[in-house]
Amino acid sequence: MVASGEPAASPTGKPASRRSGRKANFPDTLNMSPTQWDFPVELCCRPMAFVTLTGLDVVYNAVHRAVWDAFCANRRADRVPISFKVLPGDHEYPKCRPKRTSYEWYIPKGILKTGWMNKHLNLVPALVVVFYELDWDEPQWKEKQSECATRVEIVRQSLQGRNTKVAVVLIQKKTPLPPGEDVIASERAAALCNACELSGKSLFVLPHTDHLVGYIIRLENAFYEHAQTYYYTEIRRVKSHKEFLNKTTHQLLFVRHQFKIAFFSELKQDTQNALKNYRTAYNLVHELRAHETNILEIKTMAGFINYKICRLCFQHNTPLDAIAQFRKHIDLCKKKIGSADLSFEHAAWMSKQFQAFGDLFDEAIKLGLTAIQTQNPGFYYQQAAYYAQERKQLTKTLCNHEASVTYPSPDPLDTQTGVLDFYGQRSWRQGVLSFDLSDPEKEKVGILAVQLKERSVVHSEIIITLLSNAVAQFKKYKCPRMKSHLMVQMGEEYYYAKDYTKALKLLDYVMCDYRSEGWWTLLTSILTTALKCSYLMAQLKDYITYSLELLGRASTLKDDQKSRIEKNLINVLMNESPDPEPDCDILAVKTAQKLWADRISLAGSNLFTIGVQDFVPFVQCKAKFHAPSFHVDVPVQFDIYLKADCPHPIRFSKLCVSFNNQEYNQFCVIEEASKASDVLENLTQGKMCLVPGKTRKFLFKFVAKTEDVGKKIEITSLDLVLGNEAGRCVVLNWQGGGGDAASAQEALQASRSFKRRPRLPDSELHWDRIVIQASTMIISRVPNISVHLRHDPPALTNEMYCLVVTVRSHEKTPIRDVKLTAGLKPGQDANLTQKTHVTLHGTELCDESSPALLTDIPVGDLHPGEQLEKVLYVRCGTVGSRMFLVYVSYLINTAIEEKEIVCKCHKDETVTIETVFPFDVAVKFVSTKFEHLERVYADIPFLLMTDLLSASPWALTIVSSELQLAPSMTPVDQLESQLDNVVLRTAESASECFCLRCPSVGNVEGGVATGHYIISWKRTSAMDSTPVISTAITLPHVIVENIPLHVNADLPPFGRVRESLPVKYHLQNKTDLVQDVEISVEPSDAFMFSGLKQIRLRILPGTEQEMLYNFYPLMAGYQQLPSLNISLLRSPHCTNQLLRRLIPTSIFVKPQGRLMDDASIAAA
Repeated sequence: MVASGEPAASPTGKPASRRSGRKANFPDTLNMSPTQWDFPVELCCRPMAFVTLTGLDVVYNAVHRAVWDAFCANRRADRVPISFKVLPGDHEYPKCRPKRTSYEWYIPKGILKTGWMNKHLNLVPALVVVFYELDWDEPQWKEKQSECATRVEIVRQSLQGRNTKVAVVLIQKKTPLPPGEDVIASERAAALCNACELSGKSLFVLPHTDHLVGYIIRLENAFYEHAQTYYYTEIRRVKSHKEFLNKTTHQLLFVRHQFKIAFFSELKQDTQNALKNYRTAYNLVHELRAHETNILEIKTMAGFINYKICRLCFQHNTPLDAIAQFRKHIDLCKKKIGSADLSFEHAAWMSKQFQAFGDLFDEAIKLGLTAIQTQNPGFYYQQAAYYAQERKQLTKTLCNHEASVTYPSPDPLDTQTGVLDFYGQRSWRQGVLSFDLSDPEKEKVGILAVQLKERSVVHSEIIITLLSNAVAQFKKYKCPRMKSHLMVQMGEEYYYAKDYTKALKLLDYVMCDYRSEGWWTLLTSILTTALKCSYLMAQLKDYITYSLELLGRASTLKDDQKSRIEKNLINVLMNESPDPEPDCDILAVKTAQKLWADRISLAGSNLFTIGVQDFVPFVQCKAKFHAPSFHVDVPVQFDIYLKADCPHPIRFSKLCVSFNNQEYNQFCVIEEASKASDVLENLTQGKMCLVPGKTRKFLFKFVAKTEDVGKKIEITSLDLVLGNEAGRCVVLNWQGGGGDAASAQEALQASRSFKRRPRLPDSELHWDRIVIQASTMIISRVPNISVHLRHDPPALTNEMYCLVVTVRSHEKTPIRDVKLTAGLKPGQDANLTQKTHVTLHGTELCDESSPALLTDIPVGDLHPGEQLEKVLYVRCGTVGSRMFLVYVSYLINTAIEEKEIVCKCHKDETVTIETVFPFDVAVKFVSTKFEHLERVYADIPFLLMTDLLSASPWALTIVSSELQLAPSMTPVDQLESQLDNVVLRTAESASECFCLRCPSVGNVEGGVATGHYIISWKRTSAMDSTPVISTAITLPHVIVENIPLHVNADLPPFGRVRESLPVKYHLQNKTDLVQDVEISVEPSDAFMFSGLKQIRLRILPGTEQEMLYNFYPLMAGYQQLPSLNISLLRSPHCTNQLLRRLIPTSIFVKPQGRLMDDASIAAA
């Protein structure tokens, strides 16, 4: 039996395996073990054509092993779906029953045999392939051919009656030639086909070469076609039986045949027809007459077919069809319960249906289907868990037999073969289709056996697994409330399964969600279960924590239940065992009592610190400082409010407050010595006794340290101690200023509530109105000094601006170590910081090294009523607003709470000072005739005029002015200031005029620099020692233009009527070229003249030509001279108008008169 043990391979090369319960991604979940309700493996796997390979020795023959590996190893998804199996050539296949010629008297015993699907998946092949090593040039061809034919005949004999196809594959060492070229191969192939009684399509050659996998894939495709033909034949064979059936006695056969056709279609990979036939089979199942005796078989087959339909719908990517089919299936079957004594079986069957559909849904999602929050596998796992819980409850009710009832013998559930003949039938009445029970007693014994066997099922394990699957799905699809709800159920199931550790872990995890959302009833139920778990495990801290919360305001328990829990809590604090929790398992309680006894006897830590910010204890706590800030010379005061919600008054032993500065902790402790038995004593007079519903206030005060001035003092935690060291101590710890898990929600509800609160006595407060204030600031003592600033705004740019600070003491005792900090207030624009300088010395100008803020300037000591002054000078380099700070600090001795401390006081004043320009300077260029110039001409004098306009609200003294010319400019005469010691008031102006000449500099882009105009000034009101400010004004650039001919005129300052007026014109060539000049004189009505009226002359480079005219004035007054028109033939761009601007065009003519009149006119 070589390699007969090889498993059937799936398309991936892996053996088919039984579907196990899906394990959710959650810690400590359990896997479900296979049960009678699990679907068979052959139903759940993907049906694939079954092909057996014979003649391969995969153990000892390397070539054969390589062939087998090529068939089965690393199969990709694109290869044809075939299940291969290696069997020996003489393997015995299942016998084929004789064909039935008539169904007239045939009555079926069931719908589907339990072994039928497995038979066609793994036992009856669609094709048997005989492998044989034979080359076409084999010398002993006849013997080999005969041996091969014998092997084929043996296979045919073992398949007697089956339609299974047979094929032969010749394993050859050489690569075959193309078809038609090897005549010997063709002849021998025909001969071999005749000898083996095979068609030419059933003979294949497999060369063992490097391309083995390629040949194998081609072989597979051929095998797949043969298998398709086989399953097509089987479908036709089953269909041919339908004509012999009648609906009276053969109803079961209609379902059976329809299922077989669908199954063969799946094996044929015709999934559309398979789905169509499964739907028909499903409808036929529900047409069967249902009775208590066959209801389980009908439901079983309906479940199988429904599974196939849903699987194929998901496979066809029609999930809505799958969901619709499943809902229809559940609606049709949920009321088909069957025997009332076995109703738990119906719940188990329903649970399995939902679980299987959830598995299919999840598998489809992994393959690419998209699910949503409202439709995901979690809902089906949840419903499966619900039916599993129902199964558990029904089992408790129906299987609650007395201990004397024993399992029947012989076992009615045993069968001869160990398995049922038909799916869904009872083992004690297999094949019985009658609705009347022939043996009621046997039926009764069978039901008893089923009930007793059900009692041994670990239902909690099944429920937890299903809930775990559902939780994983709801977590994946972000459904937090569904997840929490199911985790609670899981925790309860762990509790019923007596796995209290896991139960507590799950319940503790979900409590936070229910607390934060305020589901108090649900929280109480969970806490009750958690308290039972902690009791049964004797977990001291957990037991105390849950007891504290169950006694609190979030608990919906009745007062008697709270009283019992409170009593148990006090017992635990007194180092005694608590009473058992109600409704606990008796055996578990006995175990727990032993554990509690051990806890008491063992010496261990008796101090438990419980942080209450994550739950809702029975004591509420709030801390509130009296003010958001306290001066250092005033005691810091705050209140601690406590309120108990338990049924009875309770006494605490200690209250401690912790701060971020631990040095204050020692001042904020209240402690009351008491016995352990006094905790519940009804003594309401003790300072640490809390009465239920009453708010208790504790006042604390302490003196802050001077080094904490400017710091925040925070309450970091509040500790309330219950119990004492003689028994057990529980420290309730609140973080910050109090509040627990429900405080924020309660405060929000109180702020939104319009409900009128009841009136309370004056000594009591409404708890909701107390607002937690867990921090306060320590600020410096209130200063008792006055700071006055005197100055004359606005400040002028770059001046030494005087700011006088006056400090007067109003303290009753002397103050010392007075210090002044003054200057630009920090936090302003960085440019202002760089352009602002402060100094104490007003006689010198500040430089860049002077700071913007002078700090800690020692001033000295002050007695009561005494004052002092400090003068500051500020220099602002840019205009704009600046905020200046004057900060005065000092030390003073003071007493607080009979303790003398040194306080540092300070007072600051701020002032905003506007800085403006002292004056505006306007500059213009004019000709010697005071005509505005856009540009100047090289070597021709022009005038620079400056106009100084005062913009200061204060009078300014212009000490002096100075013109610093650039190298490209030269003065015509001596440069002297014309504004020395001139006083300008607001809006007054002062002007200066300078005559300049610019030598020829060539063509300079952007013009020629003129230089700087420097003005030295100060406020008129400033003291003599105040430094003079120099403001430099950069003069504008001027465009310099060269002209080829310079013209100037020599003429007297005035003329006289009827007297000769000599005028000499000088023409100078400034170029390197000879200039041809045409000159003409236009007459004037006011003058007669003698000289050349029109002339053309040539002026050599660098030379000068003179023209002399005698003008004879005819009229007195300011008269127009005869016009001199000059035209340069070589420089047409130099126009006559340009040249005429260089010479005078008018002159004043005096009338004829006496000599004395002439002298007076000349003087004028």
